[in-house]
Amino acid sequence: MSPKTLAGATIPFILITILVIYITGPGSDYIIIGTPLPEVTLERIDFVENEIQVTIRNTGPIPVQVVQADVNDRIQPSAIEPDGNLERFETALVRIPFFWNEAEPYNLGITIHDGTRFERDVAAASPAVTPDIQTTTKFALAGVYIGVIPVFIGLLWLPFIRKLDSKKLGFFLAITVGLLIFLGVDAIQEALEVSQESLAGSINGPLLILVAASGAFLVLQYISGRFSSHHTKITAAILVSIGIGLHNFGEGLALGAALNLGSVAFSASLMVGFAIHNTTEGVAIASPLSRQKNILPKLIILGMVAGAPAILGTWAGGFAYSPIFIVAFLAAGAGAIFQVAIAISQWMLKDNTYHSYQICGGIFLGMIIMYATGILA
Repeated sequence: MSPKTLAGATIPFILITILVIYITGPGSDYIIIGTPLPEVTLERIDFVENEIQVTIRNTGPIPVQVVQADVNDRIQPSAIEPDGNLERFETALVRIPFFWNEAEPYNLGITIHDGTRFERDVAAASPAVTPDIQTTTKFALAGVYIGVIPVFIGLLWLPFIRKLDSKKLGFFLAITVGLLIFLGVDAIQEALEVSQESLAGSINGPLLILVAASGAFLVLQYISGRFSSHHTKITAAILVSIGIGLHNFGEGLALGAALNLGSVAFSASLMVGFAIHNTTEGVAIASPLSRQKNILPKLIILGMVAGAPAILGTWAGGFAYSPIFIVAFLAAGAGAIFQVAIAISQWMLKDNTYHSYQICGGIFLGMIIMYATGILA
């Protein structure tokens, strides 16, 4: 590359960098009208023995100083680690000595230097989980219940699918596409809900969802393209398993977070709903392999690829809860699933027309199945 070409590529970056530095530095005095408002987000609340620990983040545009904490509108003595001066996006741990009672509701508040108070409600206090052997095992079992077992149960439909002719197989592949489309939309909806409830406006949850979903879609699109010259049915099944695995990781995050927060009834309903919901995912893996022989080892591997991430997600959501992490992985799972749905559709339409009643009816039936099972989630 010649010096002129290199200069032509770098000069615009240098100039825009200088402009950004000027706008955010000395130039801000000439263009900013009004007063920027502070914002502090209470990201995580842990109830430990005789203490409440609140993880806070400065999500506003200006530095803030935390001056006090309160519980149920009563000011409490507190310690802030490492200190109460927070630059933008910096975090701190507020430790409040307090004799709390399990299952009681609490309102936690943080006040900054200008008197602005930020709060968060806890519906029912529960002891913070610790990553010991017993808790780790329980969380792993929860992931197995919602991910691994349902996927393998769904794979048991393979002998039935094997006996279908090409048109009926196309119908089942269309059901698979309907399942995947519904899963993708469902994951986007879950990500938006978490974003609205737990993410500050400055994080811009919808755009985070767009970036994460697009990134996962393009990565799988690249992988699919690399295998396009020898795109086989096993390749399609691998892509389905990867997409479902990302989705189940996001579901595991949601379940782990519910277990972390002590939402016993909610976490139980999640487990039942996810288990029923995810059984149909086995069909999505089994359908492309219906004409393959000696596939038991492949089925075991693909079933683990699709189901085991739920275990990892449950651990991550339970022991290292982060709403940003949950939103990003739910969105990534959705992007991966949409790409897989497109790949399966292209393969399915080689032997079927897109306007046939088998294809249209199968896609619609797949969505109906997921909606009916999803009502329990």
